[in-house]
Amino acid sequence: MQNERVAHILDRIADYMEMDDDFFRVKAYRRAANTVQNLSEDIETINEEGRLQELPGIGKHIAAKIEEILETGTSLYFEKLKKEYPVDFDALLSVEGVGPKTIKLLYKELGVETLDDLEHHARRHHIRRIKGMGDKKEKQILENIDLARKNTGRKLLGHILPLAESIKHQLEVLKVVKTVEIAGSIRRRKETVGDIDLLVISDNSQEVMDYFVNLPLVEEVIVKGPLKSTVILKEGLDCDVRVFEEDVFGAALMYFTGSKELNVELRKMAIAQNMKLSEYGLFQGEEMVAASTETEIFQAMGLDYIPPELRETHEAVEAAVSHKLPDLIGYNDIKGDLHIHSNWSDGKNTLEDMVWECQELGYEYLAIADHCGYLHVTRSMDEKDIKNQSTEIDRLNEKMENITILKGLEVNIGPDGNPDVDNTLLQEMDLVVAGIHSGERKDFFEMTQIMVNAMENENVNIISHPTNRRMPERPEYDLNLDKIFEAASETNTFLEINSNPVRLDLKDVYVKKAIQYNCKLVINSDAHSQNQLHNMHLGIATARRGWAEKEDIINSLDLKDLLKVLNR
Repeated sequence: MQNERVAHILDRIADYMEMDDDFFRVKAYRRAANTVQNLSEDIETINEEGRLQELPGIGKHIAAKIEEILETGTSLYFEKLKKEYPVDFDALLSVEGVGPKTIKLLYKELGVETLDDLEHHARRHHIRRIKGMGDKKEKQILENIDLARKNTGRKLLGHILPLAESIKHQLEVLKVVKTVEIAGSIRRRKETVGDIDLLVISDNSQEVMDYFVNLPLVEEVIVKGPLKSTVILKEGLDCDVRVFEEDVFGAALMYFTGSKELNVELRKMAIAQNMKLSEYGLFQGEEMVAASTETEIFQAMGLDYIPPELRETHEAVEAAVSHKLPDLIGYNDIKGDLHIHSNWSDGKNTLEDMVWECQELGYEYLAIADHCGYLHVTRSMDEKDIKNQSTEIDRLNEKMENITILKGLEVNIGPDGNPDVDNTLLQEMDLVVAGIHSGERKDFFEMTQIMVNAMENENVNIISHPTNRRMPERPEYDLNLDKIFEAASETNTFLEINSNPVRLDLKDVYVKKAIQYNCKLVINSDAHSQNQLHNMHLGIATARRGWAEKEDIINSLDLKDLLKVLNR
């Protein structure tokens, strides 16, 4: 997790620089932060091998900052900037419409340092009085504070899951440890999580606790007990470790996986059957009926096994009773990734690098869908670039074995709903991905019609990140999803479940609703680097939480059948 820490500090330094319009250095620090964020290697290893300045966008000056962060955990320059502007950047930036320059203005004019300060001045109409703000900006800020508060204290699954897995692996090396499992909302694969829960089987809980509280990732020990310890990690997250005996581990795992609502439903069901369910087992009177595995507990209660991703509401219990749980899409069922970027547009790696990585992942096919058209911010390809890339794809298809590269494009959906690329060019592609990439927010009816118009274009196969949210700073578009799903079904347009940790769009509840409309979906990584290709499991988890089966996901098909559904 040092990569995350270094990237975060570099990005925050860029925020401070943006306050003072130091755009050249802002760009340099942003690029360096992005490079570190997307590394597939440990930044500490790269530093130890003296390779920092070989990384894109990292020169002598920023390399020295990185070395300092790795050695001390921070940067003196960063600490100096924090003293100059003692504001809660994370909280304030979580409010849509508030950027570094606005934070500086609000701090200088009103002394705003926290989210509470911001809300206080917005409600008292102090913000509108500041030159350059106005009542419209004040109203927008106030409306977005509630959304920001909902996200405060919770972290993105994609950012915390690697940390939880790292702690799990560190515990597993102990000889006294037999099993370690991640529980809680992480095991249920919720898109945001509040803490980390780990359950351990061991006959020597004291050694486990001594080891756990002294891990390098631990910032502060809150409680250390013989069977449970709680710490605050350096990433600012609580982490609990509990030790259980093997014969009750299934019951403990079920209980601490949750959700709370599902646990309540299961306890009610047990009582109705003259039994009692707790974290120590399923009992009838004093006799233990089941406890060692989750499966045997579910079976003893007359239920089918409920996958962790579905353990949110009583609906899953009802389906388990009536044997109507879906046969969820599996984590190994995806045959290819249909939304990948290379350095032909805004990707970090070459087309060939991305293909090799997909081959390592065992994919049967992939689609390169670089940006094209007028979206200049993403270094979009022009017609000449598209033709040259097509030639390179032909060359690679002749060279590569056991994998097929499809020719795709990601086009921007314009204000009228039409792609900003000529249709004759789109017709030459194997597939076309279309998405809205503007932060502009139109009203409910206009935005819905734009999306419907895009799906009615016969050359558009996939709508990327359909609600265009970016957690936590940008909420989803206000759309008539019933109309969107109807149009997708009628036009045979596939809606994407984007696996980027900040998107996971469509989100789980919308996945379920789309399936009810007989929409077909596609799970893509939207990868802009090789390591981002490995985010696919997050999209699969979102699909599973949305009750999606293999038949609902088009890239679970083999290539021959995929080309049929693409009408190519």
